[in-house]
Order: sequence, then structure tokens, then C-alpha cells
Amino acid sequence: MRPARHLVLFLRAPRLGRVKSRLAAGIGALAALRFYRLASERLLRELGRDRRWRCHLCVTPDRAAARDRPWRIGAQYRAQGGGDLGERMARVFRALPPGPVVIIGSDIPAMTGAHIARAFTALAGSEAVFGPAEDGGYWLIGLRRRPRLPWPLLRHVRWSSANALADTLAGLPRSIPVAMLETLEDIDDAAAYRRWLMARQASDAPAVAASARSDCRGGAGCRADA
Repeated sequence: MRPARHLVLFLRAPRLGRVKSRLAAGIGALAALRFYRLASERLLRELGRDRRWRCHLCVTPDRAAARDRPWRIGAQYRAQGGGDLGERMARVFRALPPGPVVIIGSDIPAMTGAHIARAFTALAGSEAVFGPAEDGGYWLIGLRRRPRLPWPLLRHVRWSSANALADTLAGLPRSIPVAMLETLEDIDDAAAYRRWLMARQASDAPAVAASARSDCRGGAGCRADA
């Protein structure tokens, strides 16, 4: 039997003032929280029930995984635990049952199930796959995990910087094949948020954009950045 595919969503419990701090600095904490809720709930609707993979929610703070469970979905909750982002992702790669693992965040509105399917397909012929972000980071990382994980994995990476992808690639053995998906934009600041709002005006989800625009009109920070 072929090992299961594992899709892991790294999430932060949606609490005011605790999510998207850089974005909140430009558009206000309430608008940033609403965006985060919209983005994470959309992803869970689209990806969480897809039978092509098993969905895991890796949540911080840890008590949200054990007790609060803010997203009502039939997926396995896991606590992220301590350490920087690299340590937390490496822990997941090592802990899950056999099979390829893809890890994503929740702040890439353009990401779809088709992207995830392409990532798993790429892992059939590559040891690792990345979805590059426009800011130098990445919105997806996947590992085949066979025959073993690269070591040391995800160390010495300058997270939340333009060097994150390059540092991660530098830490991988040169001999392993790596696949790249298309470059997407994560919504980390007010400028990216404005671009997302403009794109949504022509999309097939006008209600989402209308809700976000109402937040923008209500927040002084958003008006100043517009």
C-alpha cells in the first residue's frame, strides 16, 4: 500500500493582537484578524476535506491545539511546541507517519488545492519541493522523507527575511533533487493587502473582498496606506 500523503497547515489561534503583527501595523489589529480568519477558513474549506491527502493542523499556542481547537474540521490537531519556525517544522517532518509531507501557512490567498496536488506530484521525482514567495521566503515546503531526512534540517535560516528560501536551500545536501512551484505573494504588510483587495474585485469571491474592504474603510491605518 502506498504511504499516505500528509498536508500540514501551520496556524496561529485567531486572537486579536496575536496574528499578522506586520500587517496589523499597517491596517489595524481588527482588520488583520479578520483577514487571517478569512484566509485560514478558506484554506480549510478547500484543502481540509480533500481525500488526496491527510490534513493536520499544527497550531500555536500549544493549548489551542489541546483544548480550544478553534477550527471545526475533521483534522488532527498538533501543538507546534517551542523553538523557531525551522525547529517546529523539522519536528513535524520527523514525527508524522511514513509518506511525503507538505507544510504550508495560511496567508497565501492565491494558494489552491491544485498547488498542493502539484507539490505532491513533484515529490514523486524529487526529495524536496518549495513554493517561493515574492519576498524571498516560501509559502510551501515539502519533503519526500525517503530514505531519510536531510540533517541538519532547517537550521541557520534567517526567518522572516528575504534570505529564508536561499538559507534553507543552502542547508540541503547538493545531491538531492529539488523542485520549485510557482512564485506567490504572502500577505504580510499593508501594500500586499491592498494588492490582494484589488485582485479580489475581479475574482469569483466578491463577498470576501467586500468584507475586507469594510474593515479597510473602518481603519485609519488602512486609509493612510491606501
